[in-house]
Amino acid sequence: MPAPYDLVIGDRAYSSWSLRGWLFFDAFDIPVKLHHARLYTDELPNLLRHFPPARTAPTMRTPEGTVVPETIAIAEELASRHPEAGLWPKDPKARAIARVLAAEMHAGFTALRSHCPMNLRVSYTDCAPPPEVLADLARLDTIWSWARAETGSQTPWLCGAYSAADAMFAPVATRIATYNLPATPAAMAYVTAHLAHPSFRRWRAMGLVDGADQPIYRRDYPTRPWPGPTPLPARAVEGAEAENATCPYSGAPVTHALELHGRRFGFCNAFCRDKTVADPEAWPAFMALVGSR
Repeated sequence: MPAPYDLVIGDRAYSSWSLRGWLFFDAFDIPVKLHHARLYTDELPNLLRHFPPARTAPTMRTPEGTVVPETIAIAEELASRHPEAGLWPKDPKARAIARVLAAEMHAGFTALRSHCPMNLRVSYTDCAPPPEVLADLARLDTIWSWARAETGSQTPWLCGAYSAADAMFAPVATRIATYNLPATPAAMAYVTAHLAHPSFRRWRAMGLVDGADQPIYRRDYPTRPWPGPTPLPARAVEGAEAENATCPYSGAPVTHALELHGRRFGFCNAFCRDKTVADPEAWPAFMALVGSR
């Protein structure tokens, strides 16, 4: 078998483009090997020296060694290599509309992106969005409504089944959730679908425990609970005593444990445990372990 794809990502809590690139793999069941670097340090430029001519995350390297550094290029290349994965809709009209949406997202909404940078670790009650941000939100509602009307989508997504266009808008949905931005009922339903999407829940769970906070993203707005699904009440515990002897993800011996509903489950390292504590239901292998007794 060919080697898996490589994907360079930044901080999961903050790197919106990394989220998009990762969703192209995880949401469409394409295996990938991740290379992680912390933003605003030397880690990312040092890592990208091994992926010339890339300068940003995400950056993909194909199994043959070709470096693909742009997000839309990553989506198109994966779609051409894996037509069965469904990154773009099969219907020609829906596919064209999905590509229009992805292209506008890639190039636009600069006011929203600037005033409301992605931050998956907090949600605010208000961020006093200026007129330029409100205009971006109105444009989002326009093109989202247009896409659903033109494609006749009967799903929560814009063009039928979840597609690369939806992955492109996932970080926008998180911005609306993080900053409690005004949205029509239809737009908010779309945001809610993103927050509950299994791949997004996994990404956010990792982002909650993936390194220290980045001070540049801190805002002094009043906070509120995260508006997505409420996680099960798991907590990290000392020791390695657990029902299972091997990690549900790696199969390696247990070294760390969590407690859920009075039961102890083990993992091979702190990150495996902590991402599970952050949102147990985001991890099918763990939930299968919970349900095995």
